[in-house]
Amino acid sequence: MPESRAAHRSSILTERILRTVGWLERVPYTVLALPLRLAVATVFWNSAMTKLADWNAALQLFREDYRLPLLPPELAAYMAVSIELTAPVLLVLGLATRPVAFVLLGMTTVIEVFVYPQAWPTHIQWAAMLLVLLCRGAGKWSLDQWLFRRFGNRCASRT
Repeated sequence: MPESRAAHRSSILTERILRTVGWLERVPYTVLALPLRLAVATVFWNSAMTKLADWNAALQLFREDYRLPLLPPELAAYMAVSIELTAPVLLVLGLATRPVAFVLLGMTTVIEVFVYPQAWPTHIQWAAMLLVLLCRGAGKWSLDQWLFRRFGNRCASRT
């Protein structure tokens, strides 16, 4: 008798787990994409705000610590802050999400390889979120989706 109770409890537990997994798998991508966009936007926006809070210190970091190859430090600093100010706004709006994700993946790679290689656990988290956005887009709650619904058929008919 105790064995059948244990089997019954195990069966109920298995059923609940499967029901929960099924429910989680039905969560629309759009619901997942929005916090991904906001999370990535926050990371890069905060970095821009830090640079702008003390621009001279930021320039000094690019001159002495970051030392990116091929780019003068001032140009690298201006490029970085420009991307960090623009990309988050576009991500929050869900506008040009895939190109923005691509640019931020490139920036993350540069940061990982040339600036903070020891910070790979953080960078791989950024890269994972950006790869999802690159591959799947912004989701339905975005200007990308609105523009596609509004103009997508016209663009498709021209090709």
